[in-house]
Amino acid sequence: MNQTLSHLPKITLIRVEAPFSGILGVMPAKNEDEVVRRAPLFTAIDDASAASLRASMSGIKISKGQILFKEGDPGDRLFVVVEGKLKLGTTSNDGRENLLSILGPGDMFGELSLFDPGPRTATATAVVDSRLLALANDQVIGWVTAHPDVSLQLLKRLSQRLRRANDVLSDLVFADVPGRVAKAIIELGERFGTKKDDGLHVNHELTQEELAQLVGASRETVNKALADFASRGWVKLEPRAVLIINYERLAQRAK
Repeated sequence: MNQTLSHLPKITLIRVEAPFSGILGVMPAKNEDEVVRRAPLFTAIDDASAASLRASMSGIKISKGQILFKEGDPGDRLFVVVEGKLKLGTTSNDGRENLLSILGPGDMFGELSLFDPGPRTATATAVVDSRLLALANDQVIGWVTAHPDVSLQLLKRLSQRLRRANDVLSDLVFADVPGRVAKAIIELGERFGTKKDDGLHVNHELTQEELAQLVGASRETVNKALADFASRGWVKLEPRAVLIINYERLAQRAK
């Protein structure tokens, strides 16, 4: 039976006991299982336990541009991305936006509320049509109690988030905008890139404004950096995508 979140009237939660289909099509069961098992919540448990845990989760379909939760909302569950991309961002008092991260298949988020039951610290928005799995906090606590290794994986995930936050802060202080842009492209390529004969195709699905928010700079400055990279033959710019032609030179600029 379908349920709808009260504060998100167009996002539907569905009890999922098998790979689900719909507007996004059908992902083969084996491939979907492999994606889900990459999430920290699943890596420390055996196949039987993973199947049982997944059966207790709710499936969510969210359309491009829809908000899953807003900054300040109560944090009552964590999520695993099955398919698609989401962005996590914050908004300042004067309306400026900053992107914290881009999430893709196998990524888990929302786990901070397990250890600090306060409001959400960011807004989660679908970059493209996406599918997720959700698990309520009380259910997660039960799994952590029954499977202590899961808690270690969750702590590892939180440590990685802290390390990344430190890296981002360091880059904002010490790196120039072209260096931050190069690093962002490299990181997006490592996560979402597809190797082809002419280079690494990165379909990041971000607008120019969103890419600027990700590196903490103005759109004009980011566009200037991208144009410079293209003129040097390092990249080829495409709508909401980039082809990395000279990975080594771009990686050097990112340092």
